[in-house]
Amino acid sequence: MIPSVQTLYKVTEATWPPADHTPAGPWMLRNGAGGGKRVSAATAEGEWRDEDLSAAETAMRMLGQDALFMIRAGDEALDAALATRGYEIIDPVNLWVCPIDQLTNVPVPRVTAFAIWEPLAITRDIWNAGGIGPDRVAIMERAPEPKTSILGRISDKPAGAAYCAIHDGIAMVHALEIALAHRRKGMGVWLMRQAAHWAKANGANWMSVLCTQANDGANGLYASLGMQVVGQYHYRILPKTSDIE
Repeated sequence: MIPSVQTLYKVTEATWPPADHTPAGPWMLRNGAGGGKRVSAATAEGEWRDEDLSAAETAMRMLGQDALFMIRAGDEALDAALATRGYEIIDPVNLWVCPIDQLTNVPVPRVTAFAIWEPLAITRDIWNAGGIGPDRVAIMERAPEPKTSILGRISDKPAGAAYCAIHDGIAMVHALEIALAHRRKGMGVWLMRQAAHWAKANGANWMSVLCTQANDGANGLYASLGMQVVGQYHYRILPKTSDIE
């Protein structure tokens, strides 16, 4: 049976973990240590009241972070309440998945892509050029194994990078980045297929990936590979100009 969106939320957390997380009443608060929204957003883990929202906002600010919530399937009431408080939607995300065998039925051409842990310096350079800096690499480093980086090459030149980790038999790809000079050359396909070959060898049965809905190119890539969207999430962020007491 295809993994549910709730299962993929758990895979996301396990394969791209925050620096720390703290239960606080109905919320799960996360310390992202500069690693971006996914590892910094609070989520609702139980029944909440309006006054709980103010407490969560205060706690996030004490961590030095924006007032930011992840809105998942089933969080419609929270979504509406945050909208009323002036929170704006940011970065709606698709969750894609497919059976692992769907991506391992084609061999990766020789010297086209390699699964290597720890990431090579050139892999880090490709990530850094694409805005995936040390704070996000630190997320990969603290994630539990099995995990790997993927380095892609075109014409004997480094061309792309990705990170893949496995949780409960489901592999998830993060930080897929193609060097600017090598885009639109099919590198993304080979990175995904190499990740799948590695993941299958390490016991995974499913391949998954996250992608912002605004990224037409990446969403098109995953659709072309036969992956399907099983759900979404988005964030609600409080603009810094808002004055919430």
